[in-house]
Amino acid sequence: MSLIKSKLIQNITEANPHLYVRDVERIVNTIFNEITHSLAEGKRVELRGFGAFSVQHRKQRTGRNPRTGESVNVDEKYIPRFKTGKELRIKLNKKENSHSED
Repeated sequence: MSLIKSKLIQNITEANPHLYVRDVERIVNTIFNEITHSLAEGKRVELRGFGAFSVQHRKQRTGRNPRTGESVNVDEKYIPRFKTGKELRIKLNKKENSHSED
């Protein structure tokens, strides 16, 4: 099962019953918007213990259509990158960590 934004909002609301759902939704949206705006400005976003988001520039290049083998131009683009933080890597690699589907 995936964690989608609405489930994240629900989990936060359940863990903090003193907060209204609309306030939690506003907080989550604000966090995501701030990350997005910072990346759009070329800034790095670091969340200690979790990881860091950055933007990588990919130059224009000539690619190949896998179906036809024909050469195609691929425009330059910027792609988001994520590097996990130390605490997240440790948690993900614990031996007792189970990866069962919920």
